[in-house]
Amino acid sequence: MRRFVWRLQRVLDIRKMQEQKAKSELLALTGKLASARGELLIQKKILENIIKELSGISPEKRLAEQEFFLKNSAASNEKIKKLKEKINELELQQKKKIAEVLQLRKVKEGMEKLKTEAKEQYIKEQEKIEQKELDEEANVLFVRNHS
Repeated sequence: MRRFVWRLQRVLDIRKMQEQKAKSELLALTGKLASARGELLIQKKILENIIKELSGISPEKRLAEQEFFLKNSAASNEKIKKLKEKINELELQQKKKIAEVLQLRKVKEGMEKLKTEAKEQYIKEQEKIEQKELDEEANVLFVRNHS
């Protein structure tokens, strides 16, 4: 039997590579998102710890510390705000990339199904051809033996 060759194999290979690339991009985006979320949590925890420390200090000493904290809190709040914006942007990019990966996977799976169907059809055709050849050989032998 001849070897099965699917004409669209190169297209399927390209689709698989596109899916792999999109998956790696999604993985990178997810890493960036996790990093940004971690940084946001650290910033919030730092502010919580400072507030906690301030509440444990005596009122006379606390006033000077609070003044310093309030001066720096605007910068901290701005940093937290920017981190939240970055997280929102990364989440949006991640959603788009997930949709892209799912679309590519759907196309790839559809092509793989077409390939499987084409291969099954090819095998059936080859079996018919082989059976026809065997029948012809049997007829030739029968005719030779009875002539």
